[in-house]
Amino acid sequence: MACLHDHSCEDHDCSSNWSLYKHIDLSKVSALNEAVRGSVKSVFKAWEQRLDSSGEHLESNEGDPELLVYIPFTSDVKIKSISIIGDADGTSPSKMRVFTNRDGIDFSDAHSMQAVQEWDLVENLQGVLEYQTRYAKFQSVSSITLHFPDNFGGDTSRIHYIGFKGEATQLKRDVVATIVYELRPNPSDHKTRAEQDRPFQMWNGE
Repeated sequence: MACLHDHSCEDHDCSSNWSLYKHIDLSKVSALNEAVRGSVKSVFKAWEQRLDSSGEHLESNEGDPELLVYIPFTSDVKIKSISIIGDADGTSPSKMRVFTNRDGIDFSDAHSMQAVQEWDLVENLQGVLEYQTRYAKFQSVSSITLHFPDNFGGDTSRIHYIGFKGEATQLKRDVVATIVYELRPNPSDHKTRAEQDRPFQMWNGE
């Protein structure tokens, strides 16, 4: 299901307030079959800049339109919708398959695994379409992998923007890891009665 922006986005949860852009761990984003290594990072930008195609873009290798994009988040998120802006001349992706919380997926895995959800895409050059998720299946997402198996007939696939709308938890992933660590028993925390009864001595630098 896609959302057409023929309404007031502020009244329909379409504004940048719902963008998850700031929660993407951009340094760890990666793509398989990208023609220019690292170019995938350029397609993640603020909602207001989604139509800016003046910079870099993600493009597959010549003669092979398939792309696999891995996006981790800095905190767990709930994803309501996904937006994809491709390019003209048949280079926009025509299908998208999504996997959540699965690290290290390659093309072989993507073809053999059951996707959480799949969409038939359209050439969304004006950025007016968003693809709605089955929201119940997109809770507590720490990472998402997007598989674009084909396009509309071009020699390569080109993507200018990938965006997510939803909500982020307030608890960062590294904080969660710290809490889990602190809950583990530490032998040094279990002092003997004699050690506990020793008078407290302040460090005076001597």
